[in-house]
Amino acid sequence: MEIQKQVIIALDFPEKEQAEKMLTHWDGKEKPFIKVGYQLFYRVGPEWVAKRKEEGYSIFLDLKLHDIPNTVAKGVESICCLGVDFLTIHASGGRQMIEAAREAAEKKTSGERIRLLAVTQLTSTDQSMLNDELGIPGTITDSVERYAKLAYESGADGVICSGQEASLIKAATSSHFLAVTPGIRPLGHDVQDQKRVVTPTAAIQNGADHLVIGRPITGAPSPITAYENILSEIKQARGLSL
Repeated sequence: MEIQKQVIIALDFPEKEQAEKMLTHWDGKEKPFIKVGYQLFYRVGPEWVAKRKEEGYSIFLDLKLHDIPNTVAKGVESICCLGVDFLTIHASGGRQMIEAAREAAEKKTSGERIRLLAVTQLTSTDQSMLNDELGIPGTITDSVERYAKLAYESGADGVICSGQEASLIKAATSSHFLAVTPGIRPLGHDVQDQKRVVTPTAAIQNGADHLVIGRPITGAPSPITAYENILSEIKQARGLSL
């Protein structure tokens, strides 16, 4: 996999203009992999996403679909028309929902099939929240592993997980099952609202395939420099020449 594809820049902006201004840093350069979540998607709509895809961006659409199987399947069918690369669904939706999403994704007749990533536990979830608020017994690790196995067996292509859990998930499923990790913070960065965070190096060493990084890049004085520094860190973590 190309190193550039291993970093996904989270465009967590409230306005289209801010997202587009951020992308100008890559004018004349190879288009990065970008993540579009709720905030931006609800503002700009599907047409904006499809246009970015046409311009050469790889796109992770982070909508975390969670509903009855038929409703999720219809949503996946619509999203497939945008040509995006990754789409999130909730593993807690269960086997039938995940299977329905995969079946809908398989209906795409041209181009690459969308990859379905199941959300296990959000990186903002800690032990107290899991047990006391959500009423789920056991450890976070237990819950993540259970959801990951369910997603793998039901046809998802990978999971969203903390970098702390990537190696566990690979061992419980397959080395080819994607581990896409948010909550990445280079050394010296504020963890903010994230709780289960890791550095880029630690995530890669734990088996992560893609790192989702927002504020350490988009909030940097020079986003392109921050991005390139993280790419260099990944190369070093993988033992590649700089």
